Formats: sequence, structure tokens, C-alpha cells
Amino acid sequence: MANHFSALKRVRQDEKRTEYNRQNKSRLRHQIRAMRRAITSKDAKAAAELLPATFSLIDRSAKSGIIKKNTAARYKSKLHLRVKSLATA
Repeated sequence: MANHFSALKRVRQDEKRTEYNRQNKSRLRHQIRAMRRAITSKDAKAAAELLPATFSLIDRSAKSGIIKKNTAARYKSKLHLRVKSLATA
């Protein structure tokens, strides 16, 4: 257990940051899941509507360090390809 005031403060800050990261990661996963559901149900209109919101959330997550930059790029690329293939089909 931490004894110094600075160490106790660091513990409090870490708890806040962990909760913030957990909420944002969960929000990201739910958004991607909704996007994938729209794609698998072959609903091109819903997928196209969800795309900008999903990209925005992915970019914000990468910016804040929830996911890495290349992971964000990979998610966006895969989702965009699948939405494009729905639109042409």
C-alpha cells in the first residue's frame, strides 16, 4: 500500500484513468460491433450511416491511446472495404 501523499494521489489518478479508458474501449467495441451487424445483415444504408460515426470514434480512440494508430487504420480499412462491397452488390 502506498504511504506517501504523492503515491496515494497517483493511485487515485490511476483509478480515474483506468475507468475512463475502460469506458472508451467499451464504447469503441460496441460501435464496431453495431457496424459489423449492419454489414452482416446486408443493410447498406444503415452501414453507410454508421460509417462516419464509427470512423470518428476509432480516430478519437487512437488519439487518446486506447488503441494504436495502425490498429485504427486497419479497422477503418476493413470496415470501409466491406461497406463498399455492400454498396456495389
